[in-house]
Amino acid sequence: MDRFEPNLRIPGPTSLPPSVREAGARQMINHRGPEFAAMLERILTGMKPYFGTSSDIAMITTAGTGGLEAAIVNTLSPGDRVLAVSIGAFGDRFAKIARTYGADVTTIEVEWGQAAEPAVLREELRRDPAYRAVLLTHNETSTGVMNPIPELAAVVRQLAPGALILVDSVSGLGAVPFQMDAWGVDVVVTGSQKAWMAAPGLAMIAASPRAWAAMQTATMPRVYLDLRAHRDSHAAGETPWTPAIAVVYQVDEGIRLMSAEGADSVFARHEACAAAARAGLRALGFELFADQRHASRTVTAAAVPDDLDWKPFNAEIKRRGLILAGGQGKLAGKVFRLGHLGSITLEEILGAMSVLEFVSISAGRAVRPGSAVAAAQIAALESFGVATPAVAGAGG
Repeated sequence: MDRFEPNLRIPGPTSLPPSVREAGARQMINHRGPEFAAMLERILTGMKPYFGTSSDIAMITTAGTGGLEAAIVNTLSPGDRVLAVSIGAFGDRFAKIARTYGADVTTIEVEWGQAAEPAVLREELRRDPAYRAVLLTHNETSTGVMNPIPELAAVVRQLAPGALILVDSVSGLGAVPFQMDAWGVDVVVTGSQKAWMAAPGLAMIAASPRAWAAMQTATMPRVYLDLRAHRDSHAAGETPWTPAIAVVYQVDEGIRLMSAEGADSVFARHEACAAAARAGLRALGFELFADQRHASRTVTAAAVPDDLDWKPFNAEIKRRGLILAGGQGKLAGKVFRLGHLGSITLEEILGAMSVLEFVSISAGRAVRPGSAVAAAQIAALESFGVATPAVAGAGG
């Protein structure tokens, strides 16, 4: 398969469009000069509609986890009481960061594969509304679940109006609609290697006026991650520290591509590819792990069947150029994950289904040839609102 580019279907880093790769190969520029200042302005302005905010956004050279750490250390002080709502590995990580910096963290542990229930959050906040912050995960890539952030945020705003709402949307923002201001969210974190179609290396963090005000009194230590330093530097068209210029080039080009496509079309494409992935995997006989009422639109997790020897199965998939992700944490060896975000196209999903179908049949699984590809294509067409005729055997 060396002659072919692999179909990289993990939840990030995502495949890069040709023009994004070319952008990253450009010569370096002065990051204190006017060319960089103009690029930074395009990025921060171009992202605001996807955050759904009119507030300032900071761009930091770090991975998504660094962005989550910045959200914590800039708004909280040691001893602050924090409620972490965890639905998977990344929710646990968010809580761990807060706890490591000295916050007094209470965790609502949600069964993996399920979304957080507003009623459960409501019960906890009625019992004790005196939290300084509530940590929420928008899209949990370890389980393939997308949380109902508007409903959860509404509960916090009603019952704990003094609490800051900090949201990890590293793998959601840019791929699905988000309305930070309208929902009353205070901090939102995303990362360059997900929906923004760029290499890893940048975290973008939006903060509400309440969050920016909280930074004036928060006492957790920060220097490199100080969002106030970034905001002040951004106002002058710079970053406080040396940025990952090549990744900045790529994010700039990624936003240009997204603007040319249009936000509604970007969201519809992700919705269709998610529907296709779910339908195709079901047609192959795989049980989807997530509660489908809250299925992620950027990654689908499926259970590894007891009768499937996953290692040789996955080795054959890889040999044919399809790269999937395994399970994380307590799901290691129990699920596999198929990412569908960033520059994802329906053709890439159909290609993934074709490989999975071929390998499944070769492994002796009871799969009708063509069933998974047909099911995926029908689901995508229906997602786009295109009526499809009944096809015999399409559902496998």
